[in-house]
Amino acid sequence: MKSKARKTNKRVAHVTEGSGNVFADLGLPNPEQELLKAQLTLQIYTILNDSGMTQVEIAKILGVRNRVGNFSVGRLMEFLTALRQDVEITVRPTNKEHGALSVVST
Repeated sequence: MKSKARKTNKRVAHVTEGSGNVFADLGLPNPEQELLKAQLTLQIYTILNDSGMTQVEIAKILGVRNRVGNFSVGRLMEFLTALRQDVEITVRPTNKEHGALSVVST
């Protein structure tokens, strides 16, 4: 991460460029998995927000009752398929020291 100093009026603001993964930047455990879950959750949110369905209808489709919480990657993918979305997992070699997880939406 790069730090930059920027002068604004009478104060100096220090800005640190992030790595692209806020969970890693905050030092949280399993940052790649947490970012993947956040990306999947955003996809689900966008689909539900555009659907016009009520919370009751959504809960019935997703098979959840009065539950808000930390869902696994697998469960989030099940939600997407219940919402009539195809979920495709692609595994390919990388030139980096460690592979990456990502969500690509079409």
